[in-house]
Amino acid sequence: MSLPWLAACSRDDEAPQGAQAAGDSVRMPRVTVSGDDSGMDELTWRAPAVALTAEDATDARQRAAAALAEGRLFDGPDDAIPLYLALQRLEPTDARAKTGLERCLDALLEQGAQALRHAEDRTESLRRARQIAAVARTLAPADPAVTAYLSRVDDADQLTRLNVAAERALREGRLGEEGGGALAGFREVLKWKPGQPRAMQGVAAVESALVRRAEDAANASDFDTAKRWLDAAARVREDAQTVADARMRVEAIRIARIIELRDAGVRDIATPQGIKAARVKLAEVLRIAEPGNRVAADLRQRIDLATYYGLFRPGQAFTDALHHGGRGPEMVVVPHGGFLMGAAEDEADAADAEKPGHYVRFDRGFAMARHAVTVGEFRRFVQATQYRPRATRRGHSVVYDERSGNFVRRSGVDWQSDYAGDPASDDMPVLHVSVYDAEAYAEWLAGQTGHGYRLPSEAEYEYALRGGQQGRYPWGNGQPPRGVANLTGGNDRSPSGRNWNNAFVAYGDGYWGPAPVGRFRANAFGLKDLEGNTSEWVGDCWHASYRRAPADGAAWFNPGCRSRVVRGGSWASSPAQVRAAWRSSSDSDMTNARVGFRVVRGI
Repeated sequence: MSLPWLAACSRDDEAPQGAQAAGDSVRMPRVTVSGDDSGMDELTWRAPAVALTAEDATDARQRAAAALAEGRLFDGPDDAIPLYLALQRLEPTDARAKTGLERCLDALLEQGAQALRHAEDRTESLRRARQIAAVARTLAPADPAVTAYLSRVDDADQLTRLNVAAERALREGRLGEEGGGALAGFREVLKWKPGQPRAMQGVAAVESALVRRAEDAANASDFDTAKRWLDAAARVREDAQTVADARMRVEAIRIARIIELRDAGVRDIATPQGIKAARVKLAEVLRIAEPGNRVAADLRQRIDLATYYGLFRPGQAFTDALHHGGRGPEMVVVPHGGFLMGAAEDEADAADAEKPGHYVRFDRGFAMARHAVTVGEFRRFVQATQYRPRATRRGHSVVYDERSGNFVRRSGVDWQSDYAGDPASDDMPVLHVSVYDAEAYAEWLAGQTGHGYRLPSEAEYEYALRGGQQGRYPWGNGQPPRGVANLTGGNDRSPSGRNWNNAFVAYGDGYWGPAPVGRFRANAFGLKDLEGNTSEWVGDCWHASYRRAPADGAAWFNPGCRSRVVRGGSWASSPAQVRAAWRSSSDSDMTNARVGFRVVRGI
């Protein structure tokens, strides 16, 4: 490279402009090295002061050659260019100094080329390229190679400024989806240098920011706004797969949200008070779902059906899975409806506690166990929890004594015993349990299944017992039909030949004592043994009459009450005690051979 005679160079000298990009009608804005006062320390180079005498020349040449060989060109007074410039000032016609400076310029431009490779992406590289430009411009401002290098530095500097400004707009959220902002800045860079990596990354970042906005809107269930952001993102880069993928993610968010709302709505409609909340969720589903969405249609249908029956149908039988394996009791869905609870004013054998008759309505159905809880079912509870029922702790209960024909207290009798105190088989209704024992079982069942198991309310029991009938007895007003239930019948005989003094004339069911559950026919609601076999605990406290009783069928319960209600006839009940309206007060700790229980749960 031929190096012209060095001359001083002012900052006002203009560097030649870069060539216009092919096909562009507007020239790229130019900020030249010499004309930009924003970074004077980088853009103006003054050679470090080197004082030489004629005696120092030989040593200086050696040091300059060594620095050049090591690539130390201009940063300090012992680098090649300052030394050669000092030698030239000492002897302007020094050919060796001129040759050294020419070699330094070649090496300088090579270092500059290396710095420019990363100048548009790395601040330090651009700063180094500027420093080299200032040095090269000082050495040979008219050299074509220097001119070309200065133009490249100007380009890199301007593109970097555009990128930096666009990146700032990106950080501040000024994306420019509708013009201006970050997107316009990055596109300006790409107009002058197609494929420039930093600007390409910036455009992709704008697209990603728009996609994030879309996903944030989708996560907030604002899918109209999400669509607008995605449409804007789609205009950033033509046919970008990332936007297509984002549309799939947003649609997945929409579907997940719809399913989440559907599942929450289903959970709502499983509770008596949840229909309103479910309808709110349905409205949200309809807002965000596409027309004709099948999940929305399914939720609408479920809500319509669940208004009365939750997730079930009247008469449907089901069991719930237990958390630790196995199934819970068989449950039957009792239809919603209303009935006149209690005894009629003129009903024979009716007590004041059964009056006044009052109307009770169930706005929803409920599920009731098909039969009383069995010894086997209660055994699973005791073994799982190590619960000690009342009779076990107390050490005795009341049993039927065949010898005397009376009910007597006997030691060693508990829930594992039958009506006479002997071991009971697993298919027998569990006896010798207090109401607290019954409630403990229901609570365990609720915990195992996740559903609201409990004792039936007195109103639920009578409603289910009547099964749509409104007569004196669960089956109507006359004698019990053959095989209707395990009752006290005139044809029944005890193991020793005893018979009942007060029984249904000419009725026999083949049992003296409780029968295994489910041996008699179901009533109109599909429930068994409500009319007889065992009397059963219910969830209400005892009240001496029905005045101010709940009209919605809920249990009438006062915290801390000791007297609880027993409903339904048993294998040893008189005909008057088998009446549909019959009720009895019992101490909460009472256990005997006639009383068991069954459970209900909400649907």
